[in-house]
Amino acid sequence: MSDNPPIHVVAGVIQDARGRILLTRRTLGRDLAGLWEFPGGKVEKGETAAIALGRELREELDIEVQPGEFLISVPQAMPHKRIVLEVHRINRWQGRVRGLDGQALAWVLPEHLGKYPMPPADRPVVAALRQAPLCLVTPSPAMMSDQQWLAGLDAALAAGIGRIQLRAPDCAPSRWRALLDEAVARARGKSSQLAVNGDAALAEQYAIGLHLPERLLMARKARDFPAELALSAACHHPDALRHAEAIGCDYAVVGQIKPSTSHPGAPGMGWAGFARLREVSSLPLYAIGGLGIADMADARAHGAQGIAAIRALWQQGQGAASSAL
Repeated sequence: MSDNPPIHVVAGVIQDARGRILLTRRTLGRDLAGLWEFPGGKVEKGETAAIALGRELREELDIEVQPGEFLISVPQAMPHKRIVLEVHRINRWQGRVRGLDGQALAWVLPEHLGKYPMPPADRPVVAALRQAPLCLVTPSPAMMSDQQWLAGLDAALAAGIGRIQLRAPDCAPSRWRALLDEAVARARGKSSQLAVNGDAALAEQYAIGLHLPERLLMARKARDFPAELALSAACHHPDALRHAEAIGCDYAVVGQIKPSTSHPGAPGMGWAGFARLREVSSLPLYAIGGLGIADMADARAHGAQGIAAIRALWQQGQGAASSAL
């Protein structure tokens, strides 16, 4: 990995009136030739990201654009260089899109983007476009009554929080199974995706996702979990992130970012520490540890898919999902 400062690269998510997104194919003779990417290029000295993106798309695609909403910034380390890929949405442009460098073009529906092989820095962009920005980690049922725990879950489901990790430290197995029965039934037909913490047998029994604590992740030699169910992992170190990607995890939860009440006395890695971990993986990453909805902008600016939280999202109620989008 290079120790040089990262190269600032900017790209655009160009979406047409039919909802399709433009990908361009890297030409022969370039790094990562043959892979598909979101169009853009290097920010030159003295340029802003917006000016650079406008210039690159004019030179590559013969269109005039006004860069729109910021989507995500992805730090990524390569063998001989480091980059930071800054991505903006583009919904309006002037001109007819054509590949001026002879590059192949493809207009792709968002749900089909994963079929196109991409450079590592572009894969988190696909996740930012398609996957949930919020991941609730439930508090232990041992801290409250069944009714209170289920009411909190109902509020999260009603708020449309996209991922909900069900965890039950210190909960009796029989009680936990009864609560899981209720949780799965209540989530049926909702947009939220459930995952259970640590217990692969329960995850498969209920046909929901599985979240691996880091110690279980590192003990696992292969995915060994149904492809149609999401597999995630907690990662606190570069080796854990590399292993999660190697065995085929679908996303990871990384932290802790700030000091938190769930880990009193433990210092946070900060956003700079998160960005260093982001560099070694192309997985979608949720940042966790002392975070709330107000941290979403910082999360996306450092390459996170979004945030994961216990208390902040459990307390956030009906406004959680809408305020993050």
